Amino acid sequence: MRFREKRITRSIINLTPMVDMLFLILLFFLVTSSFTEQPNIKLELPSTKYTSTSKLEERILTISRDEKLFFQNEPVERKDLILVLKNAFSKQDDKTLVLRADKNVTYGTVVDIMDAAKGAGLKRIVAPTVLEPEKNP
Repeated sequence: MRFREKRITRSIINLTPMVDMLFLILLFFLVTSSFTEQPNIKLELPSTKYTSTSKLEERILTISRDEKLFFQNEPVERKDLILVLKNAFSKQDDKTLVLRADKNVTYGTVVDIMDAAKGAGLKRIVAPTVLEPEKNP
């Protein structure tokens, strides 16, 4: 009597496709996320209920709480602001300035800065805000 030998089959889980998918997911998140370097200027942006924040991060003018000016994280004197803005936007097609101001800065200061930006030939000024969290009644 001859007995058949039982073949033992081992199932092997191939991990290569899973590693490939994890790599692709990681790559996707790295490519689609945007990293913006915020200056060490402490600001408390005003909050809004109905508008979203801006995604423009190319040309930023910041007005700190003590009304000091920073263009792209570099301090700027008010008297030099028009010249600095003209030089920065001279070769740009999109003449949009992002104006970040602390919520405690006076309205007159913001208007003066906006006037200087218009004097430098800028077409649009965007003011980013922080979205207010919804309150449950």
